[in-house]
Amino acid sequence: MGSLPDAGDYIPSSHHLKMLEEVVESSPAENLLIRSYGRSFNGFAAKLTDSEKQKLAAMEGVVSVFPSRIYHLQTTRSWDFMGFNETVDRNPSLESDMIVGLLDSGIWPESESFTDEGFGRAPKKWKGACIGGKNFTCNNKIIGARYYTTESMPMDSTRDTDGHGSHTASTAAGNKVKDASFYGLAQGTARGGVPSARIAAYKVCDPFCFPEAIMAAFDDAIADGVDILSISLGAVVEQEFEDDPIAIGAFHAFEKGILTVHSAGNQGPDAGTLGTAAPWMLTVAASSIDRLFVDKVILGNGETLVGNSVNSFNLSRVNFPLINGQNASSGSCPAASSQFCQDGCLDSKLVKGKIVLCDNYDVSTEAHRAGAVGSIMRNTLLVNISFVDPLAASGLTDRDTDIVKAYMNSTKEPVATILKSETIKDLTAPTTAFFSSRGPSHFVTDILKPDLTAPGVDILAAYSLVAPPSYDPLDKRSVKYNVLSGTSMSCPHVSGAAAYIKTIHPDWSPSAIKSALMTTAWPMNSSQTANEFSYGSGHINPLQAADPGLVYESFKEDHIKFLCNLGYNGPKLKQIAGENITCPEGSKKSLVKDLNYPSMAAKVEFEQLVVVTFHRTVTNVGPANSTYKASVNPSLVMNIIVVPEVLVFEYPNQKKSFNVTVLAAPLGDEVILSGSLVWSDGIHRVRSPIAIHTITS
Repeated sequence: MGSLPDAGDYIPSSHHLKMLEEVVESSPAENLLIRSYGRSFNGFAAKLTDSEKQKLAAMEGVVSVFPSRIYHLQTTRSWDFMGFNETVDRNPSLESDMIVGLLDSGIWPESESFTDEGFGRAPKKWKGACIGGKNFTCNNKIIGARYYTTESMPMDSTRDTDGHGSHTASTAAGNKVKDASFYGLAQGTARGGVPSARIAAYKVCDPFCFPEAIMAAFDDAIADGVDILSISLGAVVEQEFEDDPIAIGAFHAFEKGILTVHSAGNQGPDAGTLGTAAPWMLTVAASSIDRLFVDKVILGNGETLVGNSVNSFNLSRVNFPLINGQNASSGSCPAASSQFCQDGCLDSKLVKGKIVLCDNYDVSTEAHRAGAVGSIMRNTLLVNISFVDPLAASGLTDRDTDIVKAYMNSTKEPVATILKSETIKDLTAPTTAFFSSRGPSHFVTDILKPDLTAPGVDILAAYSLVAPPSYDPLDKRSVKYNVLSGTSMSCPHVSGAAAYIKTIHPDWSPSAIKSALMTTAWPMNSSQTANEFSYGSGHINPLQAADPGLVYESFKEDHIKFLCNLGYNGPKLKQIAGENITCPEGSKKSLVKDLNYPSMAAKVEFEQLVVVTFHRTVTNVGPANSTYKASVNPSLVMNIIVVPEVLVFEYPNQKKSFNVTVLAAPLGDEVILSGSLVWSDGIHRVRSPIAIHTITS
């Protein structure tokens, strides 16, 4: 229903109930009202039939009515890898006033990452509460806790029983914890980006996430006074803005000066797999760090093969019989399903005490269920990404899996052993994770998303003591710290970095913080499966982002204009902004690319001459009397012209505008031309990627 009315006597829940009474056809309205939102914006969730939904949508004051959908949950080395080590200069008192809000699966409050030793009372600006529920207590580190039970997802506590929320919270703002490890693997000091910051946990997932809970958490978090919102969850399929609770909630947060950092999704590597492309959020892809988890398979003939796994089990180099999954069928599945070790397809009598060979990756749960002592899995796609397994296991390449098969065919009694994992240096890092969702957006082809990338592969962070570390319900191990991969892991790295910047520049707008992170990012190398629509502006560089020199700012009115250019008219525009707004004359889709964004992208017509001009404005956040000169990095088939080529700033916060024109010959289908613009004063390098494409996502 948009923004809250100014009337002081307005009671949202009473108004919502009255509206329901006018449209419901059977049950009492109070039985259908699930939740009212009335702290930061106006709205409610209710159980409705299709006809009731249509009646409600036609009522005055209703902005939009959209169905509930399921949303999904999307370190000892990662911060050091980015050059953001423990000796970084900080202002502990300002950092202690920083509040990071996380919409996730809750938090494990007893973790060492969340103890409050040395913390004073909550900041005076905090307006939230600790409504943690059953068996949950807040402290001066976790100052806020709420949980959102729904009919589809009942819960009674903010306590994290999944592990995901504790992992993301400790990555963003966890305390420094020495000697953290996963059974001795990746041992070191676990810490968040802002270890002295406070945490507000909003449990919206258990394990699935529903829009009514997400909207309620946004409503609370904005009113509670969080500084940064970190959201490592999203839809599998991109929704238009007016149907996306995260985009709507983030718009209201942005309006109140709160930056929302959001995970890009784990549906890669295909183009067009992003969950959302809202430009008022910071969207984060996932990439590797310079640490690999590997483990070795030693065959009975002495050959050693190196695979990927986070394997804490030690078989003491004892050889065990090898059996191919297709020869261990339970009889209830086709042979191919047994070959891939799919659920319920292995016969326990045939695999117990043996190492099973499976032609698929991440299927060790079936081998574990059936009583195998280990599993060798074919890892065709997720090379250099390791997962925690519930038994001794290793993922081998196609080539090495075929070597195992050849050995098994060469002897009547094949045997092997699997060693405990170890960590080695990965000199290729950072590379974009195969699973990380890619752009462009289905609905906004002239915005480059994701915005940047951050560590999201094999990240060690806090965990829930009651959650199985391998997500296998038969895995009875209990761990304080676990290794996970996903854009869910990269997102809180950026949230922590954004909070760090806000401690240094507390008066900066959300778009200024976002711009600083994007324009100072390390450039990434393009590859067959990765380009600007995989990693955006590049890899996050938190230290440099604190002093970007120039920033690209955008405000609510800019996003309104962006939506108008995108085709949102009065009623549709109100669905996002929550108020009646008239679009300016001359709004058209060709102007979407002129949103004052730190990156530049445009979709052009297939086989037509490319002439694209971007209009941008930068603000000087560096010293007075600064002169910036433009340099471009075009591709061989693209020409980039910047006018003017020199920007002179006489005082801080001064703004200067410029145009960037890209010229190129006609492009073929599904092509991307990549380039970049860098403004430099000799100290700062303010880089913007440029992507011209014909990609149809």
